[in-house]
Amino acid sequence: MPTLGTMTVVGLIAAVALVWFFFKNRRQDQLSGILEKRRSTAKLVTRADYVESLEKMPVALALTADSFYYENPELEASFDLKRIDEIEYDDELATGRSIPAGSRALRLRSHGATFEFILSSDDAAKWKNALPPRRLDQQPVAQAR
Repeated sequence: MPTLGTMTVVGLIAAVALVWFFFKNRRQDQLSGILEKRRSTAKLVTRADYVESLEKMPVALALTADSFYYENPELEASFDLKRIDEIEYDDELATGRSIPAGSRALRLRSHGATFEFILSSDDAAKWKNALPPRRLDQQPVAQAR
């Protein structure tokens, strides 16, 4: 027969698991809300993971005619497309860290800062079509700074 201490520990573990599950699902619901809000004005909207150092956070990516947005409930950020110097799609992060199988990294560089997102391969293909790769040295003279 389990002791009171054992039952307490099992109950605490169950409570922690339920709280974690609740917050994970709530974040997904909030992210879905952001995606839906952006769909009406964007030409492309997908989920991704924003990678900064060792941290990875889920975000909603959206592309409009003149801006690139990445958002989640705690973050609202965007770039004017004209401020993005380079766009790359890769099989690993800039640090050399690998990414999960079936994924691609979208790397944006703007004024010396690098921003990386992990997308599913299917979504990366859509992004590559809508936001083609380019390097700073390959931009037309009219866009050069």
